[in-house]
Amino acid sequence: MPWIQAHLTTSKDQAPLIELLFEHLGALSTTLEDAEDEPLLEPKPGELPLWKLTRVTGLFAGDIDSDELRQRINQTLKRDVTRSLALEVLEDQAWERAWLDNFHAMSFGRRLWICPQGRHVEQDDAIVVELDPGLAFGTGTHPTTALCLQWLDRTPLEGLELIDFGCGSGILAVAALKLGAKRVYATDHDPQAMQATVANAEKNGVLERLQPCDPADLPGHPVDLVLANILAGTLIELKEQLTRLTRPGGRIILSGILSEQAQMVSDAYAEAFSMQPPRQQEEWVLLEGTRK
Repeated sequence: MPWIQAHLTTSKDQAPLIELLFEHLGALSTTLEDAEDEPLLEPKPGELPLWKLTRVTGLFAGDIDSDELRQRINQTLKRDVTRSLALEVLEDQAWERAWLDNFHAMSFGRRLWICPQGRHVEQDDAIVVELDPGLAFGTGTHPTTALCLQWLDRTPLEGLELIDFGCGSGILAVAALKLGAKRVYATDHDPQAMQATVANAEKNGVLERLQPCDPADLPGHPVDLVLANILAGTLIELKEQLTRLTRPGGRIILSGILSEQAQMVSDAYAEAFSMQPPRQQEEWVLLEGTRK
């Protein structure tokens, strides 16, 4: 099957948002490169500079609807990017296996590790999630996912019921179950994401405590913890639904938010939740709230 490669040229301020958007729209991989010929001097420690004009490239399955892809990008960005968006067809390769060759075990917090199948972690009390994301978003490499994994690692989850809203590869759902959660309801609008989540739960021996759900078929009762690693605009749109799904005294974790969007999202949830200060990694933040 051929593949579709989408190129979108944008400003450096918008590049991280476009990168995350491509991943949420089903991109197997994303890359950022110079759209002009701008040299970057050696960055200081911890800096991740981008070019003033950056080309973001996403690799998609060949059967994706190109017109729908353009439409969803325009809807999310609230502007027409047709002139800046270029699509090209690539011949088939095992892209998901190729990048997994360079995917190594990663630590998130004190005990939690994300590890490709067949790799070994040398830590006696390690909680290891074996992950093959396939074509679904979520390996732990993006700061939004890393922030959620770090939060899960330091939070007692024994006996709790969770919802993973926008589960992607299932990385957060599986990690929560391996860390002691009683049950996780996982949902995503993308059928490939649901397939990857079920496969990863089975691979990690937690399938019996995972409940795959259609977004419209989530549990009728509120749960202890709702995880939503999506995008800021979508989080605001889902405010009422995510609030209903969280029990009084329960917590909500919101990620996929750029630092300049944090106050806007926090304000949207502040009526129903006691919101904590954001936790930040690079330009991305995680918000935690307790249901009033």
